[in-house]
Amino acid sequence: MSEIPVLCFPFAGAGASAFRRAQEYGSDTVRICPLQLPGREDRFDEPACTDAVAAVDDLLPVALDLLAGSSAVAVFGHSLGAVLAYEMAHRLRQLPGPELVRVFVSGSPGPWTRREIRATGMSDEDFLRQVRGFAGYTHPALEHPELREMLLPTLRADVEMHENYLAAPSRLLDVPITSIRGDQDELVSAEQAAEWSAATTAGCQLREVPGNHMYLVDSPAELVRLMDSELAPKATR
Repeated sequence: MSEIPVLCFPFAGAGASAFRRAQEYGSDTVRICPLQLPGREDRFDEPACTDAVAAVDDLLPVALDLLAGSSAVAVFGHSLGAVLAYEMAHRLRQLPGPELVRVFVSGSPGPWTRREIRATGMSDEDFLRQVRGFAGYTHPALEHPELREMLLPTLRADVEMHENYLAAPSRLLDVPITSIRGDQDELVSAEQAAEWSAATTAGCQLREVPGNHMYLVDSPAELVRLMDSELAPKATR
């Protein structure tokens, strides 16, 4: 059996380290491969991106390096990461290389649904209050004034990127999609998560896992087990 690399895109404001616990959970089927957007962690000194298409173009060379020698690949993204994963899937389908076997999108309505209530352009306090409402979660670092000052520009850029994104209506994938939501998610309904069925001609499954909108922070093992179950048949080919 060979591991299938899963290119992983985090939620707004987060970096590649958001997937560290998922990487530590043992799996013979999947290899968690987080991608690092500019403006955070080891790319902190680079300007954050506010355009999803440009962000994926920036990450593509690194993604292709991670896939060297692999025969299959999957992508995963949560919330903002879901639209980045969707864009990356389109890039991978246009290039020679590993077969894209599945797209995992998490905590997200379909790529043609824009958030009605926006946070871009708000004052710091109103912005953070709005983002807490969007996510049902806040990173502890944002409670510390000095750290918040450092982290806010990147979080603002990510939120702007997400709020401005709208997929082209004619761009459908021919790869199966698994849309994931926490069964207690009060921000993305089952109906919204199922909207991804319109984004592919190869079928879409809605899978629910225990937890709220940020289930992957509390229980990354649940996410890896789900990926295992979906990708195991591909890994044994």
